Amino acid sequence: MQTPAGKPSSLAKPTLDTLFYIDYSWWDRNADDLRTYLLSHLLPEQRDRLSQTTENRVVDVIDPETAEVTQLDELGLAIQMAARDPNFINPHTSLVDSIFRVFLANGNQPLTPRALEEATGRSASLILKTLAGTRIYKGIRPYHL
Repeated sequence: MQTPAGKPSSLAKPTLDTLFYIDYSWWDRNADDLRTYLLSHLLPEQRDRLSQTTENRVVDVIDPETAEVTQLDELGLAIQMAARDPNFINPHTSLVDSIFRVFLANGNQPLTPRALEEATGRSASLILKTLAGTRIYKGIRPYHL
């Protein structure tokens, strides 16, 4: 079933091959604070430094492989740095937080539960069961082209 915009119906049941991503517009409609949640994923020293500042400086970041220059705010840069830590995604982190961190680390590129299984070490069927329910966890939802 197609919606008028050509997108698959939201009634379609997600499968192990369904792509998921962080829908940041969900955060705009939700009472949770995205900045506070993002800070919770940082290393303690990064979190302490960034939580004490209200200014939002932007820095140039150069991709070492493509030499492409992009701009990130300090929080975005801190998340990239935290994502390089081998313990950023670990078995002690909750399932939803682990999935969210995968998307933070990969620039929010949509992934299937099978790919998320590889990245988190958690079962693809458990990931699907969690993300395909009626509740949306931290804005993670099916990606529709």
